[in-house]
Amino acid sequence: MAVNELLRSSSLSWLAASGKDSDVVLSSRVRLARNFKEIPFPNRADFNQLAAVRLQAEKLLPGIAADLGQAFDLLDLERITPLQRDVLIEKQLISRNFIQNPQHRIAFITADRATSIMVNEEDHLRIQCMAPGLDLDTPFARASHIDDMVESQVDIAFDEKMGYLTSCPTNLGTGLRASVLLHLPGLVFTRNIQSIMNISPQLGLAIRSVYGDETESVGNLFQISNQLTLGFSEQEILENLKTAVMEIVSHERQARKALALYMKERLEDEVWRSYGTLRYARLLSEKEVLELLSKVRLGIDLELINEVAPDCYAEILISSRTSYLQNLAENENLSKNEIDRLRAEHVRNALLAHTRSQEAPK
Repeated sequence: MAVNELLRSSSLSWLAASGKDSDVVLSSRVRLARNFKEIPFPNRADFNQLAAVRLQAEKLLPGIAADLGQAFDLLDLERITPLQRDVLIEKQLISRNFIQNPQHRIAFITADRATSIMVNEEDHLRIQCMAPGLDLDTPFARASHIDDMVESQVDIAFDEKMGYLTSCPTNLGTGLRASVLLHLPGLVFTRNIQSIMNISPQLGLAIRSVYGDETESVGNLFQISNQLTLGFSEQEILENLKTAVMEIVSHERQARKALALYMKERLEDEVWRSYGTLRYARLLSEKEVLELLSKVRLGIDLELINEVAPDCYAEILISSRTSYLQNLAENENLSKNEIDRLRAEHVRNALLAHTRSQEAPK
């Protein structure tokens, strides 16, 4: 897979609507932080030391790829533009922290986009694996397998009492950060989301809005992850997160059921108005797409809209992002009006491509 194809594609396997509990849980991610022994962490390493880490990682890659049976593409942050880096962030294949100093920063990404290894991010290696729906076990198994291969060939910074040594103290111990991406329009609409956010820290978890800030959630997308890694085993961390997510899923479904029962006409009207706007609008802002798309996805999951396949959601989520559109047009100086026009065009095409029937709504 060429780098250009990776940047231009709007398909991500880990956002497929076929996963477990995918009506609420969009995807699951596991990330392992690892550092080479006797080399300073990236924030303290000089260029020669960063280069040594990069060289070692490049030597490890062929063996990892062969063992997994998957080819990796190498992305050198120094050789791609700032706009292209932003596209990779939008696709959640790399982190924003990763692009701050591109020198000797590289990423290995599989063709299915489900696995990426960042070299010289906050730690020497960030092994990230993802899967659709609620499935933390599959990405954890894949990340652990890669980690085992790495540790069989190089010395990793590890302390008998503290566990894996990491740049950030919150990653000490297992070095594991597990997270789940949730679509929670029911809890947001019924104003119960704040109680979920307030109780999460007591469970050792953090929940945040993916788009927006503390006062506003755009698109009703939330990420929940473990806060602590020290003093717990990997399985304890994963099970704690799974239990919390299943509880949230239950509350979200109850909220959706209440909306469908007590506000049926209003709900249907908002869903179909949103679909109509996305289907026929000629100008759409990024925020507008996220808000309308959330209602359409809710309508699909509640079977209010049957003519559109749910996979349209993931495609539009990617292809409506500003950096993605600028890169696709090969012009980062597009005006806001030009971007909004291009965004509306891509949304219309995506909905049309995923349309099952041309019948009018009843």
